Amino acid sequence: MNPKPAPLVLADLRRSLAEAALRTAPAAVGRVSFGAPALDEPLGGGIARAALHEVYAPGTADLAAATGFAVGLTIRAAQMGQVLWVRQDVLDAETGRLHPPGLAELGLDPARILLVRARDAQDVLRAGAEAARCSALGAVLIEPWGEPRLFDLTASRRLALAAEASGVTTVLLRASARQDASAARTRWLVRALPSRALEANAPGDPAFSLRLLRDRGGLGEREWRVEWDRDRQSFHERAAFQARPAFQERAGNQGRAQDAAPLSRPLVPFPADGPAAEGARDPGFRRAV
Repeated sequence: MNPKPAPLVLADLRRSLAEAALRTAPAAVGRVSFGAPALDEPLGGGIARAALHEVYAPGTADLAAATGFAVGLTIRAAQMGQVLWVRQDVLDAETGRLHPPGLAELGLDPARILLVRARDAQDVLRAGAEAARCSALGAVLIEPWGEPRLFDLTASRRLALAAEASGVTTVLLRASARQDASAARTRWLVRALPSRALEANAPGDPAFSLRLLRDRGGLGEREWRVEWDRDRQSFHERAAFQARPAFQERAGNQGRAQDAAPLSRPLVPFPADGPAAEGARDPGFRRAV
């Protein structure tokens, strides 16, 4: 099925946002904490809620990790609110479609996602700006592909002003893109780390290497290693897990074994669509297009 023309896309999106505004209270202001003191304390309690934040993957191999980190941020920001995800169509071919079981594994119920599929960068920007203005949303995630010329400093400024006015956390997820000038409040570079295996060598929690490239609040460049706890819907500094004694690990969260070897390669439970998904049931996303 061919995508709808841009005017129909925006009309559908505006109708969906109007319906969301009737059902949901305005987003809270303040800061979005990571749940990890090592990150929250230097940042003054976390990232600004009413702001635009950028998440970069240094390469396609790290896109799953960057997406997982961005999803964790939106979960923390949205709390139980709706998440509007604007995604450029070409990403389905380049990286795979969104995988509802992977989202659920991270702790984000696919039923809470309003998915907008946009044909090109211009439609992504228009839909993202419309969404960022809607104070009824819990969070907005905008995902273009590559380096479209439209995503310049002026465009990011427009998104940032919309997020500040509505109070809605807006995350711009970038892949295969240069780190150009931007009005985003923070900019993050995310790489995958090997997950620490559970008992029986089962995959462990998603693990990330985070580099804060820029913070308009004045904090200099820093790096952290963190894991995402789905049950607590919180990030945790990785070193804090490794320091726990083995008997506490067995009695603690999900029965981790302290002496278990890490998995052989980076792993984030956010798989792209593949042959195993062919013939699967409809994922149940609510689409505005």
